[in-house]
Amino acid sequence: MNLRIHILLFYLLLSAVVFGQRGVQIALLKYGGGGDWYANPTSLTNLIRFSNENLKTNIEKDYATVDVGSPEIFNYPFVHMTGHGNVLFSDQDAMNLRNYLIAGGFLHIDDNYGMDPYVRPQMKKVFPELDFVELPFDHPVYHQKYSFPNGLPKIHEHDGKPPQGFGLIYEGRLVCFYSYETDLGDGWEDIEVHNNSPETHLKALKMGADLISYVFRQ
Repeated sequence: MNLRIHILLFYLLLSAVVFGQRGVQIALLKYGGGGDWYANPTSLTNLIRFSNENLKTNIEKDYATVDVGSPEIFNYPFVHMTGHGNVLFSDQDAMNLRNYLIAGGFLHIDDNYGMDPYVRPQMKKVFPELDFVELPFDHPVYHQKYSFPNGLPKIHEHDGKPPQGFGLIYEGRLVCFYSYETDLGDGWEDIEVHNNSPETHLKALKMGADLISYVFRQ
């Protein structure tokens, strides 16, 4: 299937979820290298529920798991990637992910602490010509249904640095958003998992919903 057909399918998928014609799935990315891609098992379930209730999206309640090198990735308009450790993409993985993102897909990378030195060189294999750029606070990704005038909310302490939101921009389109020094996925999880306050949990979910809104409505 060529990229033109993939792009058409993405438009159909996004129209369906926005206008409630049928549900679509979002997916968790499975990758090699030994990192715990499966971390935060309740996070996407909670984000889907929150988005369906508050954005009136029609996302399937059960998320999928998709291998980075699988053609099945083209079935999902939004793919979430997390973990603490090593990330390794084969050449075929990198090409598949590149084709997916160019065709209209979107990748959200959420550093669950310790992922940064591994994921950056692997994404460079995907887009050798691009560098992550920090998005300004007035970027639309921070101003969907919910407004975050200071950018990403701080969810977990990690190294005590301010949270940062980076993007890969291909031909004018944000294809990958990388949340660093915040840990949105931990904030989406059931409150008792990390003993987050209700306020912190809600902030994380609102930011996640803005990401969903940005992808499905742009």
